[in-house]
This record gives sequence, C-alpha cells and structure tokens, in this order.
Amino acid sequence: MKNYLQKRNNNALNFFDVFDDDFFKPMFLDEQQDLKTNIKETDENYELEVEIPGYRKDQIKVSLANGYLTISCAKEQKEEEKGKNSRYVRKEISESCQRSYYVGNDVTQDQIKAKYDNGMLTLTVPKEQPKVSQSNFIAIE
Repeated sequence: MKNYLQKRNNNALNFFDVFDDDFFKPMFLDEQQDLKTNIKETDENYELEVEIPGYRKDQIKVSLANGYLTISCAKEQKEEEKGKNSRYVRKEISESCQRSYYVGNDVTQDQIKAKYDNGMLTLTVPKEQPKVSQSNFIAIE
C-alpha cells in the first residue's frame, strides 16, 4: 500500500482517491452478506429464519412461483442533501436485496406461514409428502 501511496502522491488528487476498492472491504467475511438464513428441519416442515435488519414489514415481499420462494426487500432511496459539500467514498448499504429458495412444485402459497419480528423473518414451509402409489389392479369379485 505504501508504494501505491507514493506513486499517487505525485499527482494532485483527492485524499480518498488513494484508497483502492479493497481498502474498506471487511476481512474474513463472506461475499454473500445479504439475507443470511438458518434452515431447520422438523418431521412436518422446514423453518427458515432469515435475518433482515433495517427493513420494516411493509418493505418485505415474499412470493412463490414455479417452486421458488423468493424474498425481496426494498427501501425508498434517500435523496442526497443538496448544498452539502460531501460525497460517498464507498457505499455498501444497499436499498434492496433478494434471495430465492427452491421449495418444490407441490407447495402452495396458503401452506406457507410467515412472521416478521425484530429484524428476523420466520417462514414455515411444509415438507413434500411422499406420494402413495395406487395399484393399477382391478378387484375381482
């Protein structure tokens, strides 16, 4: 980093221009930080605990289509304060996020239960029940 600073100091640049993209990047964290999820299995269903801090209940949408359960969140974008002499050096807090989970084609929307409390969305999704095969034989009297 020192060589990088020495090279850049020869030019008349803004102080924040010396930081490369990785400077503020957190160490040892996964790239996928949106919508962290715990999935618990019981005999009858799956329980998804999805961490969604910073969003109100009305900013969260849960949908089911083609066997995929999709959670999407969106905030209103804040307008920049006019007349302020500032700019973002790095902006990592997103105003929207989305994640999908495959739950199968046999699950219907009315079977899924959802609850949002204190930044945690809990979804209960029933397990696919094994299909009972019917015999193709005709009863003989």
